Amino acid sequence: MAATMFHQAIGTLEPRGHIGNSALHQECGSIPMRLMARSLKFGTGPLKREHYGSRKRSCGSIQSSSSSSYQTSECNPLNGNTSKKPSEAALILIRHGESLWNEKNLFTGCVDVPLTKKGVEEAIEAGKRISNIPIDMIYTSSLIRAQMTAMLAMTQHRRKKVPIVMHDENEQAKAWSQIFSEETKKQCIPVVTAWQLNERMYGELQGLNKQETADKYGKEQVHEWRRSYDIPPPNGESLEMCAERAVAYFTQQIEPQLRAGKNVMIAAHGNSLRSIIMYLDKLTSQEVISLELSTGIPMLYIAKEEKYIRRGSPAAPTEAGVYAYTKNLAKYRQKLDEMLH
Repeated sequence: MAATMFHQAIGTLEPRGHIGNSALHQECGSIPMRLMARSLKFGTGPLKREHYGSRKRSCGSIQSSSSSSYQTSECNPLNGNTSKKPSEAALILIRHGESLWNEKNLFTGCVDVPLTKKGVEEAIEAGKRISNIPIDMIYTSSLIRAQMTAMLAMTQHRRKKVPIVMHDENEQAKAWSQIFSEETKKQCIPVVTAWQLNERMYGELQGLNKQETADKYGKEQVHEWRRSYDIPPPNGESLEMCAERAVAYFTQQIEPQLRAGKNVMIAAHGNSLRSIIMYLDKLTSQEVISLELSTGIPMLYIAKEEKYIRRGSPAAPTEAGVYAYTKNLAKYRQKLDEMLH
């Protein structure tokens, strides 16, 4: 019955592009059709885009560390097509679940604090929402709460592919973590950790109780530190400073993967993700300061035909119709259903 409903839901949709060949052994995404799509233009070569802090800007030039050279398979067993160039990719953004210092109302910043039980549950719920979206690569910050969120989310994915943290900090780490089975590699998803995706550093506020800090310095001062664009807390980072590193890493390391047709998930933090969304949605510095991201709620963008299309949060993985954002991907999901059942 569910398969019939799904077939009916996709029957009248027009093709919008070829799914990336690298979406090996994965399924298509859950996208609420009612949400407003916002598109932004890519450029040729390095993506050209208006800078994210104003209407007339250029992208940051900060240098970031290189990501892993792990390559996912380019063969798609569902359609046998290895010649077409991928023209569409999914980008999933997830803010980590509640941490132990979130629970205690402490400024966390770059202090490496794990998830609470609630945070674990939020991560698992996020995984359920994206359980049918193809994922080829995962990027997280270097902080454990983001990494836990990514790993727990992937326990819910239908294909049960194994997320593997890439260790390329030195030659020995690369050698010791090498996988020698090509078949095993096909059932893995590389996880790249990057400090550039860390939460912004809160300086001398880290570890302080938020309410006590407001009582000491005044609510207005603390609000300015937390929500202004370019005013950092004492010896810490402003959102602007966080955006410089996060967006530079995104454009240099992650966008090339999207252009190649790889479906990417990023598990990170409120401010690093706000910075990336600021870039994707071309928000001004005034618009971004009011942007709030809930913990454990995934957001989906489709990179297609030199545009980013914002789809919001996948909310109903069991509803057939929400997968039909392209006919090709809808058929891909349907084929996976047949394989798994």
